[in-house]
Amino acid sequence: MVAVPVPFVSELPVTTLNLVGAGRVGRTLATRWARHGVFEIQDVLTSRPESASEACAAIGSGRPVSWLADMRPADVWMVAVQDARIAAVAATLAATLQAGAATNPVVFHCSGAQNASSLQPLADLGWRTASAHCILSFADVPTAVQQFAGTACALEGDASARAVLEPAFAAIGAQCFAVASEDKVLYHAAAVFATNFLPVLQAVAEDAWQATGVPAELLPQLRASLLRNAVDNITRLGPAGALTGPAARGDLPAIARQAQVVRDWDPLAGEAYQALSALTLRLAGH
Repeated sequence: MVAVPVPFVSELPVTTLNLVGAGRVGRTLATRWARHGVFEIQDVLTSRPESASEACAAIGSGRPVSWLADMRPADVWMVAVQDARIAAVAATLAATLQAGAATNPVVFHCSGAQNASSLQPLADLGWRTASAHCILSFADVPTAVQQFAGTACALEGDASARAVLEPAFAAIGAQCFAVASEDKVLYHAAAVFATNFLPVLQAVAEDAWQATGVPAELLPQLRASLLRNAVDNITRLGPAGALTGPAARGDLPAIARQAQVVRDWDPLAGEAYQALSALTLRLAGH
């Protein structure tokens, strides 16, 4: 007989969750919570009615709604919209639902760069506000759902809100930790260094290779082998141990020559080369 895996079911009391915005982050988290019985996914509002219906279908539960006024009171609200819209959504939510909210509901957003103060209009009504940022690539929802277990998750905001969110995230496999409100921007900048800049650096390298005559058909092989080796070395040896190149050796004349050549080719790339070389020298202890 083939054993059938039994999905984990949370022992937390099931509470209701409303979603305002249901993009890749919102869908991933809601799907995990629905599957693990952590939250009852209740009402889902997005920018378009059809996208709300699509989100509910993908999550496997929830009721699509077209207007904030149609949303029922819930214990927890997730504002999973773009960073630039969080404050406006919070203000609209406060103006629309101030008379129809559950008692002291929890509301949180998923921005890495903003803290819970973006939700201040709701805090003024007695809502418990927080932010929760998961350090995971959400480029593809099904993949993110599968990869989520073990993801680091930064929680910030009202202590009573974090007390609700921490076990909810832990129940779907997150490793939670607290970040002070004043540290959110630096915290998120660290994630940008770790993830967002890597594709940019790779693109600069490939542009420079092509400018020097490296055949385009070799680029995918170079990309795969060098990135794989770099990641393996960083994982095995740590950042300092994985350093190579002239800055790792403290070869200042070589750095100066390369910086000038890169600057002549692309001034902005030259500035980046100079700054990154300085950071490399510091890491290498030169």
